[in-house]
Amino acid sequence: MSETTGANSTKNAADLPYTVVGAGAIGGTLAVHLHAQGVPVQLVDADPAHVEAIRSNGLRLQTPAGTTTAKLPVFGLDDAPARLGRVLLAVKAQATDRAAEWIAARLLADGYVASLQNGLNEATIAAHVGDERTLIAFVDLFADVLEPGVIKDGGAGGMALGEYSGGVSQRVQQLANDLQHWGSPVVSDNVAGFLWSKLGFGAMLTATALADDDMSVLIDRHRPAMNELAAEVFDVAAAEGIHLEGFDAFDPEVYRRGADGTAREEATDGLVAWLATQSKTRSGIWRDIAVRKRPTEVPTQYRPIIDLAQKHGLQVPLLERMVDLIGQLETGATAMSEDHLARLDEEVSVRS
Repeated sequence: MSETTGANSTKNAADLPYTVVGAGAIGGTLAVHLHAQGVPVQLVDADPAHVEAIRSNGLRLQTPAGTTTAKLPVFGLDDAPARLGRVLLAVKAQATDRAAEWIAARLLADGYVASLQNGLNEATIAAHVGDERTLIAFVDLFADVLEPGVIKDGGAGGMALGEYSGGVSQRVQQLANDLQHWGSPVVSDNVAGFLWSKLGFGAMLTATALADDDMSVLIDRHRPAMNELAAEVFDVAAAEGIHLEGFDAFDPEVYRRGADGTAREEATDGLVAWLATQSKTRSGIWRDIAVRKRPTEVPTQYRPIIDLAQKHGLQVPLLERMVDLIGQLETGATAMSEDHLARLDEEVSVRS
């Protein structure tokens, strides 16, 4: 059978390498591990400096075990392959719509897109490529881009993979197998439960970007605000009928509204201790604001949660305040200060 050009090519998606779109902290880390597993993988990134550094020196991944350099095919948006098969999307959440539109024009009929991102992005992706070509994925990974071509990874975390339209499949199992060098991805028909749990945990981590200190320290010192942020997210999850799933050192059940206070304090003790062992001590949101001076993905992640809360008649005042404060930090209207967290603590105390 002859091969044709364009997105409707007769070539099978499985015959093409994985294409990581967004070779940053998550995408770059996973690409290096795919390469180490012997799995063909190529990169596409919109940052010319990052692309050039990878072309010249390879993609360097700094881990607790040492630095690994992977010489990978890498492309910018203008010279990327015309046909894509298995796409691992790892751009910032706010870039999802544009990236999915770009991918859709190149995706083979039997190809798919897996969202290895923060937030709930699958519906946006599926609007461009269809539910049947969309995988749902959860990734908990502590990594940062230090400079073009260099990523620092704190070590393996958690991952869950499934079909966006429901259930699991052979292609999901194959992706999980191909990522074994990185860790042990879970194949699940409830990936949404992991994503919503991460949104609760992520609200706590995001709040630490309001001050200039380590995540473990700030979560420990401002437990009332942290507990309430997670509880607000999980109130919405409950209204949506989501069954939460735990991961790594985070147990979402103890942060639900009305959960046992002693169990929650003990869980937070463990969470703080676990965070203190990580080589990444500050959140990616903190780095975007303090180091990279660029907009964060916080509004894209959490405004949909706020909208869902309104739909269900729920109040999420602390979440709304946190998103607003992050926006003020981005624009320079306010500065990082632990006073922000102290005031959030006070708001919780007033309402208790």
